[in-house]
Amino acid sequence: MKKTSLFIALLLTGGMAFSQSTVTVPTAEPGNEYPKVDADCCAYFSLRAPDAQKVQVDCGGKKYDMQKDDTGIWTTKTNPLMVGFHYYSLIVDGVSFADPASESFFGCCRMSSGIEIPEGKDGDYYRPQQVAHGQVRSCIYYSTITGKYRRCMVYTPAEYDNKTSRRYPVLYLQHGMGEDETGWSTQGFMYNIMDNLIAADKCVPMIVVMDNGDVKAPFIPAKGQSREDAMAQYGASFEKVIIKDLIPMIDKQFRTLTDRDNRAMAGLSWGGHQTFDVTLTNLDKFAYIGGFSPAIFALDVKTCYDGVFKNAADFNKKIHYLFLGAGSEENMGTKAVVNSLKGAGIKVNYYESPGTLHEWLTWRRCLKEFVPNIFKTSKQ
Repeated sequence: MKKTSLFIALLLTGGMAFSQSTVTVPTAEPGNEYPKVDADCCAYFSLRAPDAQKVQVDCGGKKYDMQKDDTGIWTTKTNPLMVGFHYYSLIVDGVSFADPASESFFGCCRMSSGIEIPEGKDGDYYRPQQVAHGQVRSCIYYSTITGKYRRCMVYTPAEYDNKTSRRYPVLYLQHGMGEDETGWSTQGFMYNIMDNLIAADKCVPMIVVMDNGDVKAPFIPAKGQSREDAMAQYGASFEKVIIKDLIPMIDKQFRTLTDRDNRAMAGLSWGGHQTFDVTLTNLDKFAYIGGFSPAIFALDVKTCYDGVFKNAADFNKKIHYLFLGAGSEENMGTKAVVNSLKGAGIKVNYYESPGTLHEWLTWRRCLKEFVPNIFKTSKQ
């Protein structure tokens, strides 16, 4: 490009020359050119707001000032972003909101915008492939614990509606703080991961249940409440719901194998915390446990959960597979928990996702590592 042409381009874009090799992301609403990404993993955003005084994009932990052209359109380009899913928001004159040009996802305690920075072929395991596809069903049920109707999402494998005499093991899979029962399907691509693993014969066909962990609201201790007490109460209602309401409903409505040897639970972040709280106090109901970047801090393996780890031989006999995973770049203390468990003689498998933080790419990878190791001896 000649210097004169480049200068004109800079003026038209508010001082920023955009790459010509950009691609509109699949989550852009129809009819919108933005958001876009380029080969360097930079994201591009645009908003028409002629009367705004200041517009920013908050993405990937950084706020980017947007530049306005003479038609009132604001644009910006981010630094290179890590591959995977990122929540983002637009900030107009100090007010944060979801991008009207993008699909929205429930995260960060509200409906948020999201953008996927494409991964290479390593990400094919969470993309749709030419395989048989299962279904994700939205199920409404009444909770006697909360006195309210609730919704859970239920994945059934592709063969479920054909092999009507077959019963299936069940994985209860939980989201994290500020998210809801849709997270694993929309942000996590759980259904593609399961379809692809089942088709490749890398895991047994199973039902996956994703409920609302009652942690959609921000974690804020009440006035006069200690942080420790607030943490103990945050999402605690779900621990009773899953045992008293959810599991019985699933076993009644779906063709499940109802013994503990065919029931697993796993969760990410605060969902991992809930997984420990539920499974370790109900070992008669679960034989497989998974924590993906679990929010488990200062775990005293000698005394926690009424001494459940005290008799390692007994615990190892009851729990067929215990898995903990985390991103190599995050700092949730997961590896320290693993080391303390191993020091107590507990059998635990640890996975570290290379190059990832506390994010959905970490948890997709954890799910991919976890599910091939559960229900191996399931009686169908």
